[in-house]
Amino acid sequence: MLVDRHHRPLRDLRISITDRCNFRCRYCMPAEVFGPGYAFLPREDLLTYEEIERLAGMVVSMGVRKVRVTGGEPLIRRGVEDLVKMLASLRGLDDLALTTNGVLLARHAEALRLSGLHRVTVSLDALDEEVFSRMNGVGARVERVLEGIAEAKSCGLGVKINTVVQRGVNESEILPLVRWGRERGIPVRFIEFMDVGETNGWRMEQVVSAQEMIEIVSREFSLEKVSPAHEGEVARRYRFRGEGGEVGFITSVTQPFCGGCNRLRLSAEGKLFTCLFAENGFDVRELLRSGNEETLRLVLKGIWNDRTDRYSEERGPRKTNKVEMSYIGG
Repeated sequence: MLVDRHHRPLRDLRISITDRCNFRCRYCMPAEVFGPGYAFLPREDLLTYEEIERLAGMVVSMGVRKVRVTGGEPLIRRGVEDLVKMLASLRGLDDLALTTNGVLLARHAEALRLSGLHRVTVSLDALDEEVFSRMNGVGARVERVLEGIAEAKSCGLGVKINTVVQRGVNESEILPLVRWGRERGIPVRFIEFMDVGETNGWRMEQVVSAQEMIEIVSREFSLEKVSPAHEGEVARRYRFRGEGGEVGFITSVTQPFCGGCNRLRLSAEGKLFTCLFAENGFDVRELLRSGNEETLRLVLKGIWNDRTDRYSEERGPRKTNKVEMSYIGG
């Protein structure tokens, strides 16, 4: 088992397979920055699925038990089901998930499940059509996302919802989403608006704290806290008292959880990041392509053993060039 300098084990690998997305959400990929002229990664620079499988296999042998495929929007990269099948075959992997905005999910859900995917997390920031359209930045309709969610459930995939809440933007959607999820047995997790990257215009006054969100939900539902299901769980979960279902809150801003962070992130072109708020990654693409697996293993071990990141606990002006969330998948 690999541990870093704060004795945190490596258990979770997040794999970005593209930096492109078909949404332009303001908290992640605002259109005025990521417009028609934006220079995304050249396709020839992206890791191949075979290269991703090899690296994932190495870190699984070092203790990783959960792998999540992300983007950008992973479903826009051709053949994503092939990668899922390759990852699902890794011995020792307990959980294989994918994060998506859901617009393309209906057409991919069955193939993903048959390829070995266990579950999907769908980003859904509003049920109201106008609010949803405004937040995704491209006028995408919420019905397509809801259809994708329904198809995923019918195929046997586990489904969770992630909702980023911004003051003055979509806090009015908290209770409608809680009701919607409760009726369908789908957990909804509300995320405090985070200062990831340098382009989303983050300001503390736009953060709706988890405590405030809990108070909003408690106006209608009686909640009781649920113990973490595993070490490093980031969501503070609550069940509806006396009935099934639960809701969660991710509190990176007001109640940081760096002390339990066990995640390593791989960018689409082969850089490893040990923190969502990192400024720089470790480029392992050429080493991966060289075929020198023993050297690569030593480098991977060194990256994690030397890790000291705890940005959210130290939040301040120190970081000035943080990597964008769309680049490493959140």
